[in-house]
Amino acid sequence: MPETDKSLEVDKVRELQRKLYVCAKRSKTRRFHALYDRIYRSDVLWKAWHRVRSNKGAAGVDEVTLRFIEEQGAAQFLEGIQADLKAGRYRPSPVRRQYIDKGDGKPRPLGIPTVRDRVVQMATKDPEGTPIEPIFEADFEPSSYGFRPKKSATEALEAIRIAGNQGHDFVVDADIKGYFDSIDQEKLMVLVEERISDRRVLKLIRKWLKAGVMEDGTVRETLAGTPQGGVISPLLANIYLHLLDRIWAKKCGSLGVLIRYADDFVVMCTTESKAKEALRQVQFVTNKLGLVLHPEKTRMVELTRGKGSLVFLGCTIRKKRSILRNPRRHYMQRWPSPKAMKRVRTRVHELTDPRHSGEDVKQVIAKLNPVLRGWGNYFRTGNADRKFNQLDSYVYERLTRWMYRRVGQRKGRVEKWSHDRFVAMGLYRLRGTVKYPAQATPGRSSLSRVQENCTHGLKGVC
Repeated sequence: MPETDKSLEVDKVRELQRKLYVCAKRSKTRRFHALYDRIYRSDVLWKAWHRVRSNKGAAGVDEVTLRFIEEQGAAQFLEGIQADLKAGRYRPSPVRRQYIDKGDGKPRPLGIPTVRDRVVQMATKDPEGTPIEPIFEADFEPSSYGFRPKKSATEALEAIRIAGNQGHDFVVDADIKGYFDSIDQEKLMVLVEERISDRRVLKLIRKWLKAGVMEDGTVRETLAGTPQGGVISPLLANIYLHLLDRIWAKKCGSLGVLIRYADDFVVMCTTESKAKEALRQVQFVTNKLGLVLHPEKTRMVELTRGKGSLVFLGCTIRKKRSILRNPRRHYMQRWPSPKAMKRVRTRVHELTDPRHSGEDVKQVIAKLNPVLRGWGNYFRTGNADRKFNQLDSYVYERLTRWMYRRVGQRKGRVEKWSHDRFVAMGLYRLRGTVKYPAQATPGRSSLSRVQENCTHGLKGVC
């Protein structure tokens, strides 16, 4: 497809997004119909295909890969989808069950749809919003940050920092037990039907929910939940927990600040009594939705003068004295959690395994850089100087060991290799990449902030 045609189609899709968003924003009670025919528009399907392809991902139960589709012709593939949707012949396949490590020794179940189903789901819900996402985006509360256009985990972490610095020192740290597997599908569809009246779109969503899961060659029916890993699952998960956001904004805002990222959320309160009442209200709403708060992971934390800390979105969050701003006061700070550090060190260890000693050092560096850059970009907006320096040192240690074990290298020659020499060969260095949010920009260089983070005796956390 010519580039000019692609840009024209993207413009048409964006125009459709804006129209739906504006209409939904103007009327909170309007239900939308005649959406199904927009899903199989050629421009929408092509945009959905480009999104799915850029996200990469494995094949589903049909074992059809992205590469195979490109070799056979994407145009023919999309024409087939369009014809099936128009004629009402489209039937989703079961998702392929796969497990990944959560980091705590417990497996996290994922459901991998086929590429065909991912394209149709993306056409129905796009990260930038196509047929149905802008309708619900018009309703979503500012307290929701997860899997939304122009929202991010960094913004959620910043909201916590700001609330903590404003005196919200009592935190309800909530964890929903098996959220994606516990969603009541009938209650979810009732919430979807508050805004969508197009029967064919509703039928399409029901088909995805009931498609089933294939594991070990056996297809199992899904009576509850939405497969974690599907393109449309994050939107459906946000729609389901929007009830909590809505109730909190209308009735419970005086208790504290709700900050939610998908199924992870905290409530920041100014007093212990408000925090206890906030927890009671959260339990009431989650019970209404058929959800259960994890009894061991849901807890109350007091942040006053660094008494306690919490881990949210991979960051350890704690109040510390600031010698740069006011040594008598404590301010919110965050840095990579022990689990986040362990994960990245494990990945670095894998990439610098001695079994790869036959490779050139530049090849090893080329594999390390995307890991270090991606990890660093996520954590660089906090107070991560010390953790960044620790990881830089670990990477250097692993590379020098790799060089030592490489065939033909003598120990004396390896000892002459400095960190700067690896950097000169292209190694990404984390030190110096911390970018503080505008409100927390230090008056001096970030080097002094490293010293500040080490003066409070938080061994293993600082």
